Amino acid sequence: QVELAESGGGLVQAGGSLRLSCAFIGNTFAEYTMAWYRQAPGRQRDLVAIITSGGSTNYLDSVKGRFTISRDHLQNTVYLQMNSLKPEDTAVYYCNAQSMKIATMTYWGQGTQVTVSS
Repeated sequence: QVELAESGGGLVQAGGSLRLSCAFIGNTFAEYTMAWYRQAPGRQRDLVAIITSGGSTNYLDSVKGRFTISRDHLQNTVYLQMNSLKPEDTAVYYCNAQSMKIATMTYWGQGTQVTVSS
């Protein structure tokens, strides 16, 4: 069983920075691809950034160069560093863990609100 505990959201002015953290509570962190998604009101949930166990990353085009995803295998934590934030980045951000062994095994955090004021 896996649980994901997110933290780090909040209110920031445009141009500011925030760092989201997602603690992976379980003993198989290395067996999961980790990702951050976001969902704004009335919109679908979009993949923002993804990182494999080996450290390969990919990003939503609109956040490339501004956001950085990373993972710490000692702390079992994944991070999303968000710089140069824009009002359109406002959303609830969700941490996701996807098993690399079992396709149907996926877990979600409870979500953390990020609000960027103009």
